Amino acid sequence: MRKINRAVKIRIYPNKEQIIQIEKTIGCSRFLYNRMLADKIRYYQEEKKMLKNTPAGYKKEYPWLKEVDSLALANVQLNLEGAFRKFFQEPGVGFPHYKSKKHSRKSYTTNMVNGNICLQDRFLKLPKMQPVKIKLHRMIPEEWKLKSVTVSREPSGKYFASLLFDCENQTAEKRQAEKFL
Repeated sequence: MRKINRAVKIRIYPNKEQIIQIEKTIGCSRFLYNRMLADKIRYYQEEKKMLKNTPAGYKKEYPWLKEVDSLALANVQLNLEGAFRKFFQEPGVGFPHYKSKKHSRKSYTTNMVNGNICLQDRFLKLPKMQPVKIKLHRMIPEEWKLKSVTVSREPSGKYFASLLFDCENQTAEKRQAEKFL
């Protein structure tokens, strides 16, 4: 069976403490992206080489980065490296831009590692947070494996979580089997 990814977007209802933690994580992700981008630009101008920086190197200088999920910060590094890779492979894409406080997408992504994210009946357990109340509109098959969660805040102030699952593509296989019959 072939593996594919499926995403399910759900509405989450965080309480005041959870909203603070979500906003901290979004802010730290944006800050770290901008800081790492600035350091890469400065290093390239001075040394004419690419800087290999990681979020761990910034936690000493900015200890408040330890308050948020480390996997969300690791995804920031991956996103920035992907932006640079895309720039060098496809020059028409343009150089990576700084993330604006006002105009950027208010979100962060965290990965599933050792059960740090748990989806229960009416709750979603995220790293460094108590379980968040959710509204699940459809049942998720048990064989689907959760890979990552992207938490976002819409301009209206509503919070959502996009759950990315690794699942088997049974419908495509059924269609192919029907062709041969």
